[in-house]
Amino acid sequence: MKVGSQGHKELFCRDFIESHQRFEPNALPWPNLEEKDIGRLRAVPFWQEVFHTERRAGAIVGAFAQTVHDPLLREAIDLQGLEEARHAHLIRFMIDHYGLDATEQPLERLPDDIETAFIDFGYGECLDAFLGFGVFKIARESGFLPDAMFSVFDVLMLEETRHIVFFVNWMAYREALHGRRFAPLRAMTSAWYYGRAVKRLVGTIRAGAENDGREFSATQANIFLEGFSIKKLLANCLAENARRMSQFDPRLLRPLLFPALGRIVFSGMSLWPGR
Repeated sequence: MKVGSQGHKELFCRDFIESHQRFEPNALPWPNLEEKDIGRLRAVPFWQEVFHTERRAGAIVGAFAQTVHDPLLREAIDLQGLEEARHAHLIRFMIDHYGLDATEQPLERLPDDIETAFIDFGYGECLDAFLGFGVFKIARESGFLPDAMFSVFDVLMLEETRHIVFFVNWMAYREALHGRRFAPLRAMTSAWYYGRAVKRLVGTIRAGAENDGREFSATQANIFLEGFSIKKLLANCLAENARRMSQFDPRLLRPLLFPALGRIVFSGMSLWPGR
């Protein structure tokens, strides 16, 4: 598949549009949790930030879609905005349904450069998804909550995976249209935006340390997961990322940087376990 071609655009847009699932968050099979499970759910400190992040994501993606002139690209991006907004509705329903401690905060004003905001959001989502894959797998296998609850969350995880695959293909298509058809040139752009995503994540972690962990960060998984370690997290991030990415058309591009870095770090930790 030639990146930047009409065939490439048709493939990543049609794949995304045709894999969309229709559902209402309140109609999902939410389980009746025991008090100990509700207590565990309430102990997770960052539901308020997750809810706010999903609302802001829907606003950014929806606003960017309105600036896209290509009908097929606009349809796909508009659909992503709908799914991001639905994620916020899903979190809101869960908060209300189980009586979690989270309030709705006013959204910040959207940036004037909405395309850059969309790109920053996309790269941030790639980073969050890679870490989230590992946390989700560890939490599920540990029995932190009943499996029926993870089945509900898996609906959200599937859509997040579709989003990042669509995004990296859209970004490569955009770069090719701007004359950067060769992979090394596109990689330089990606590295710059990934650097911005990491910087934001570090800021989030620091903010979480200052406000009792209420900011969302996958690196805070040790708050609610027994036996948490960076090595275990990396192993599960890599395994789950490979499993989820294998479900897409092999001609589609996938996020590569963090899985590659994760393999390097994991190999180093295996060779020098005391470091």
